[in-house]
Amino acid sequence: MSAPIILHLVSPLLMRCIQCGSLKDKVLDSRMSKDGTTIRRRRECLICTYRYTSYEQIERTELRVVKRDGTREALNREKLFRGLVKACEKRPVSMDRLDRAVEEILSDLHKDHLAEVPSAAIGAKVMDKLHSIDPVAYVRYVSVYRQFDNVGEFINEIQALERRAARDPMQRRLFKD
Repeated sequence: MSAPIILHLVSPLLMRCIQCGSLKDKVLDSRMSKDGTTIRRRRECLICTYRYTSYEQIERTELRVVKRDGTREALNREKLFRGLVKACEKRPVSMDRLDRAVEEILSDLHKDHLAEVPSAAIGAKVMDKLHSIDPVAYVRYVSVYRQFDNVGEFINEIQALERRAARDPMQRRLFKD
């Protein structure tokens, strides 16, 4: 069962100019994002002729994360994004790819959960996504997420990754022989 989606539609004439505060403007250009979730509008104030950009997007109901210790907090997109960025640091992964990954993870979480999501479910989604994006980033994330204590745990995870790659001819090798 998916979470209800609340759509806030903004009338093109009700945007306040950030320069003069006027509510009178005109839309010069509207474009939909690649994933179809956001509309970018280029506007011009009819009073001071200042040009600015506004974004219109679907507002989802807020998911709460249930942490391991039972505490709850709001699902934080930025925190999720920072975790992916940290795992992919100094790797050939674009910020655009990470942003898309976060959107895909959030979309999946909203489909699977109504109000609360266990932190383990988030971690699993992130690991799945990183596994397909970059194997080194995946191992980095897993080592922190699973709280590896020694080198042996790293080695076991890398060997498991190599076994999966051997079964999948499309998967690139993590290390060269």
